[in-house]
Amino acid sequence: MSIIRENLQTVEKNIQAACDRAGRQRDSITLIAVSKTKPVSDIREAITCGCRVFGENKVQELREKTAEITEPLHWHMIGHLQVNKVKYLPGMVDLIHSVDNGKLAEEIEKQAAKHDLIMDVLCEVNMAGEDTKFGLSPEDTPGFVKSLSSLPHLRVRGLMTIAPYTEDAETNRPYFKGLRELLHSINATLAQEKQMDILSMGMTGDYMVAIEEGATMIRVGTGIFGERNYAI
Repeated sequence: MSIIRENLQTVEKNIQAACDRAGRQRDSITLIAVSKTKPVSDIREAITCGCRVFGENKVQELREKTAEITEPLHWHMIGHLQVNKVKYLPGMVDLIHSVDNGKLAEEIEKQAAKHDLIMDVLCEVNMAGEDTKFGLSPEDTPGFVKSLSSLPHLRVRGLMTIAPYTEDAETNRPYFKGLRELLHSINATLAQEKQMDILSMGMTGDYMVAIEEGATMIRVGTGIFGERNYAI
């Protein structure tokens, strides 16, 4: 058995166990296989194991991989996004996870309008207030979400956070709980058709805790593909 298949079986067992603890259905969680820096051969191996949703951090890498892998997959842009790279994404990705400023949102609106489509996005929230991370403060998020409602080609589907790196996943529970509560409090102010339904939170080290706190999307890279090679 390949290491990727073995890893995916472990991840699936962990997801199911977290769902059982939280009284949730497995199909309420989308597993995003984070394939950044990984070769096409690894992605193809993951596809044979049933993965259909992949996350990339860099637009250039995403373009190269989608040019080579033409199977009907779901690609997500999960990394920090530069305004000048937005033009490549409409029609290429299902979801952008990292919208955190008005300039970026306006460019997504502009490019989506050119393609006559509606781009689904998540607002990135820096729940832990880390200086090294991008994202809105929790306090600024409700106003930002509201400001995006005037953009007809952009649809805010939910919130995303990158919790601090930790050896103890439990230390991130307050951030996941806080993001869930933030989404619910914002939803209470929105019209029914604008309600958000996605919580993208939890990575290799803490996705089980994130599921227990309401994650609907988890982003797992190392837990599936092994350690990343940043030298390439």
